[in-house]
Amino acid sequence: MKAAQTQRFAATATMAMLVGLGAPLGASADEADAKALLKAMSDYLAAQETLSFGFDTNLEVVTQDGQKLLLASSGTMDVQRPDKFRAARTGGFADVAMIFDGKTLTLLGKRANVYAQIEAPGTLDHLVDELRDKYHKPVPGADLLLSNVYDELMRDVIDVKDLGSGVIGGTECDHLAFRTKDVDWQIWIAQGDRPYPCRYVITSKGVDQAPQYSIQIRDWKTGAEVASEAFTFSNPTNAKPIDPKELSDFDELPSHFAIGGAK
Repeated sequence: MKAAQTQRFAATATMAMLVGLGAPLGASADEADAKALLKAMSDYLAAQETLSFGFDTNLEVVTQDGQKLLLASSGTMDVQRPDKFRAARTGGFADVAMIFDGKTLTLLGKRANVYAQIEAPGTLDHLVDELRDKYHKPVPGADLLLSNVYDELMRDVIDVKDLGSGVIGGTECDHLAFRTKDVDWQIWIAQGDRPYPCRYVITSKGVDQAPQYSIQIRDWKTGAEVASEAFTFSNPTNAKPIDPKELSDFDELPSHFAIGGAK
């Protein structure tokens, strides 16, 4: 290992030890304030009839030989409550889109030029549940799209910390940390009269090396700021219709990363 690289690793390790030896975070954390900040974010999100944003995601995976890898992607999201949304995501393994018109969800794989459709009439809350539980195709940051974000996020929480301020993408945020039995999660919420989520990080405690999933939000817009979008599927490239089960390389974990298998 080169000397400069060794020094960088040593500095990082020293910083980690300093954090571990500092005063207990819980000593200064105000649980009531943290819950109030999260509830204010939840209420603000629920009140927005239309919203749009860009996002960047990072998904960590750990190989059987202990190497931690990071899969990155970026995308956009447009939402019209209570029952319409359009999302697009591009990563190293997929270029995909999702369009929901209140009745039918279309999943479009742009590289393979194929699409699948799922009948799921109802609200966005219903669609998120259907995708996650029945089709195993969760929407990035789906918890933040629900009509009652606070209740969804606070389910099974056993520890709450207010970590003060942080800056995400140039925006000053309130930094909160929460724990459940299975995961730790953190959220950075923009300060001011538009308390939108700037970053959301989930850490899997039961997996070796505690891999994380994070979504960072940018270009937040609501109301009249949001450009008018059509939430109906058009097919200008003559994409081929297929069964939803046949749609591969749609998730953020690509198909050749076999869970529990060789990486």
